[in-house]
Amino acid sequence: MSLAAVMGDRVRAVLPTRAVLATMGRAPRRDLAAGLTVAIVALPLALGFGISSGAGAAAGLATAVVAGALAAVFGGSDVQVSGPTGAMTVVLVPIVARYGTRGVLTVGLLAGVVLVVLALVRAGRWMAYVPVPVVEGFTVGIAGVIALQQVPGALGVPKPEGDNPAVVAARAVRDFAAAPHWAALALALAVAAVMLLGVRLRPALPFSLVAVVAATVTAKAAGLPVATIGHLPTGLPVPSLGFLDLGAVPALLPSALAVAALAALESLMSATAADAMSVSERHDSDRELFGQGLANLVAPLFGGVAATGAIARTAVNVRSAAASRLAALVHAAVLAVIVFAAAPLVADIPLAALAGVLIATAVRMVQIGSLRALARTGRGEAAVMVLTAAATLAFDLVTAVVAGLLVSGVLALAAVAKAARVEQVPLHADLPPADHHAEEQALLAEHIVAYRIDGPLLFAAAHRFLLELTGAAQIEVAILRMSRVSAIDASGATVLGDAITELRRRGTLVLVSGIRDEHHRPLDALGVLDRLRADGHVFATTPEAIAHAWAHLAGRTAPPADRDLTASGSGG
Repeated sequence: MSLAAVMGDRVRAVLPTRAVLATMGRAPRRDLAAGLTVAIVALPLALGFGISSGAGAAAGLATAVVAGALAAVFGGSDVQVSGPTGAMTVVLVPIVARYGTRGVLTVGLLAGVVLVVLALVRAGRWMAYVPVPVVEGFTVGIAGVIALQQVPGALGVPKPEGDNPAVVAARAVRDFAAAPHWAALALALAVAAVMLLGVRLRPALPFSLVAVVAATVTAKAAGLPVATIGHLPTGLPVPSLGFLDLGAVPALLPSALAVAALAALESLMSATAADAMSVSERHDSDRELFGQGLANLVAPLFGGVAATGAIARTAVNVRSAAASRLAALVHAAVLAVIVFAAAPLVADIPLAALAGVLIATAVRMVQIGSLRALARTGRGEAAVMVLTAAATLAFDLVTAVVAGLLVSGVLALAAVAKAARVEQVPLHADLPPADHHAEEQALLAEHIVAYRIDGPLLFAAAHRFLLELTGAAQIEVAILRMSRVSAIDASGATVLGDAITELRRRGTLVLVSGIRDEHHRPLDALGVLDRLRADGHVFATTPEAIAHAWAHLAGRTAPPADRDLTASGSGG
């Protein structure tokens, strides 16, 4: 099949089918109600994350409308809701600070291209291999960064210079102490308190919107000296590529790869969470990546920033009994109506109120019960979680995830090394009782030792395996039973060859039994068994190896006919 035909099949595989689109008509009333509910929850978040990213409230709304609609139609989940998120904001802030709004729009466009490519090469399945401690640490770190980013807005002071959120927050506290703005702080704390307490009392009510409306009315009625969102355009801008500077693409590409990695990770995490919350929902990972890629390709044309699947909004959608992707489309349409019709009302919202919304959102992201349960599973998992969270606060999200994956990999290899073992086993388990007299059994036990190799023989366990196998006392015959070796790599095969060479150097006859078919390739590639196979010392089963060992000890080429050990049916 030609490359064009393969790519055509890949493209068709990630496009929504007629059956998928037809599901939008199965329960329109439920979807309309769910979409309206999600839009009410999403409005303050879209405004807040847009401002927090540095691109502005209008960019947040444009992202929620354009990306939300496109990801709903072309994504891989029927209930996923997409838009600006706190995790993405964390990545976008330094990009805006360094390259400006044009740079962040270019990064979003490039990230969209990367996501589409990932979808076409079917990379979605690999996201399932991110360990839970990394995900939990990632979430805790994001929550901490989001909360720290809101400190200047909550205190009513201009955002100080700096890239590290903890440093910026500390400087904001210093500026506040020099000239306190109590009205802003009171509004932020009140909004956060209403959201956190309200969700405990009446989880179904959109307390974020209620709190923001109350804060806006209070600030305007009392004439409080607090900064507001200000003027918003009444409508989306005409799509344009005017922001794109091809000369800046090489410098922006690393940031685009980081944004694409985060968008893929967060979107698939959110879709997986939606699967867990809905009995009938099962997302398509590659189609989800394609939908997010298309959304991020188009949103910058309308002034929107990079978007991902949003866990909080998706959870509201599922809890509101959404039946299809029509609910996410309704959410985007309601926000579009707000952009076109209610922009003057949104302009009066205090920035401190939105800071309170995001602080409460950050607090709710941290699930104490999940963290405690993870900490109880072992110190290694807890260490990975803490490391990932700390790296998120100190560096950036991609660095944190990479560090968490590396440490998780080291811990996994250590577990593999412990799982692999070499055990000396008695011979009588492989011998028919009637075939041997007691003195012959004793002779076999005295001169022949059988070693059973269990588990994966990989590089993590190879050195310990060599020490255990060659540390035995001088023996005449060593039988290496390999039927329980679950996996073997080049390092394991090399060490096995070294062990065989060392035993042979001591004058020990080495016999190998029970090699699985799939393990012949690495062993043959390195020539580990060439000498043994040429000498006829590789056997399908352990009884055959024992028969050869008996013949060797007895000075015969085969055992007596009445003591044919190959009659045993036991394996290697």
